[in-house]
Amino acid sequence: MKLSRLFKHLLLPDWFVQRVFARGDLAAIGSAVAACEKSHRGELRFVVEGHLPLSALWRDLSPRQRAVELFSTLRVWDTEENSGILIYVQLVDRKVEILADRGIAARVAQADWDAICRAMEASFGRGEWRQGALQAVARAGELLASHFPAGDNNPNELPDQPLVI
Repeated sequence: MKLSRLFKHLLLPDWFVQRVFARGDLAAIGSAVAACEKSHRGELRFVVEGHLPLSALWRDLSPRQRAVELFSTLRVWDTEENSGILIYVQLVDRKVEILADRGIAARVAQADWDAICRAMEASFGRGEWRQGALQAVARAGELLASHFPAGDNNPNELPDQPLVI
């Protein structure tokens, strides 16, 4: 465990997330998720985490490992067609991870998700938090619509509103 990373996480105030993603930004992201899910059978879950909990820091979890942990905890995998997608934003480490359940992973390469992550991180680096998030949701929606188009039965199985933890 690097001490510099530990201190960055421990010293980040809770209000930092609201400064980066204001209520209006979160509402816009939730609306974008709801709108894009009408064109495909995938289920997007957008999660923003300011600082990691001490237990995750102690275990020296990478953003990817934390995303896997949240994928399970939030039951993103628990959809009828195994079509859950987690977009995880770790603010302190300035990393984005996208995890796809096996139904989606069988059709969309991880490299496609990684490209969305890197574009999102670049937007965040320019201070374009809302725009980067909305573009990522739109691009994920396009990928899902081409590989997992909506049918007659398209239930909303996961919450559309972003989760801030």
